[in-house]
Amino acid sequence: EDMAAHVGASRTPQEVMEHYVSMYIHGNLGKACIPDTIPNRVTDHTCPSGGPLSPSLTTPLPPLDISVAEQQQLGYMPLRDDYEIEYDQDAETLISGLSVNYDDDDVEIELKRAHVDMYVRKLKERQRRKNIARDYNLVPAFLGKDKKDKEKTPKRKITKEEKELRLKLRPLYQFMSCKEFEDFFENMHKERVLRAKIRELQRYRRNGITKMEESAEYEAARHKREKRKENKNIASSKRGKEDGKEGEFAAIENLPGFELLSDREKVLCSSLNLSPARYVTVKTIIIKDHLQKRQGIPSKSRLPSYLDKVLKKRILNFLTESGWISRDAS
Repeated sequence: EDMAAHVGASRTPQEVMEHYVSMYIHGNLGKACIPDTIPNRVTDHTCPSGGPLSPSLTTPLPPLDISVAEQQQLGYMPLRDDYEIEYDQDAETLISGLSVNYDDDDVEIELKRAHVDMYVRKLKERQRRKNIARDYNLVPAFLGKDKKDKEKTPKRKITKEEKELRLKLRPLYQFMSCKEFEDFFENMHKERVLRAKIRELQRYRRNGITKMEESAEYEAARHKREKRKENKNIASSKRGKEDGKEGEFAAIENLPGFELLSDREKVLCSSLNLSPARYVTVKTIIIKDHLQKRQGIPSKSRLPSYLDKVLKKRILNFLTESGWISRDAS
């Protein structure tokens, strides 16, 4: 319009525009100066849409669908999609005291721009955290609503190993969307299932099975074989326990006088490495001396020479605990 007024009343604004486009843009000057493809156009890959510092992060989200009481509990303002206490609550102090003055020098202007840039980055980080909370349903989880949703939509059972792995990878939540994270674990689960199926098919092939119809018969026979093996192991373990008691007396069970001993005496002789015949001899002498003392008959101890002080003390304690002799006599 300004160019048409400058040229005069002979040309309308539309005619001026058409003349400029045809003569300059699409004319020889335009063809010489404006290339068909611009080779130096650079695509910014550092801030993709939805990335940690993407400009799209400051786009407001739809308000949360929660009751008034829950809004008050969270300090949430739905019309602004804000909270009473936000992330980095004091971020506004960076720019609250800034003012534009005409006498500012270059350093002051750059400093104020740096403050504004810092503030914008804090706003983006604030919005990014809101997006993460919204994507992973952290607000319903805080309010206890996610349990009801889980009951309505049952998923596959999560193993203990997967729970531990999810806990270890939790810091990655901020870099991946909820769907990407769930797809990641679903793919890991599919991988485990496929690996197990491959191992099963390889086992079939090693056993000469080439058709799935034959696998049912093989599995039934394998189950019976494992059941018999398990029953055999249980029976052998029981037999081993019974043999264990006799096995601990293997060193003395073939010696004379073994059958005269009680179970406790067998354990004593086995621990002292004392033959049953020698133990019976020592036991007889000690009990006979004890009875003579009780009757007032003086008796002189005639214990065998192979009985040292340690063996004598152990046998006396055993006979006292068993009630053969009194504690005073021992």
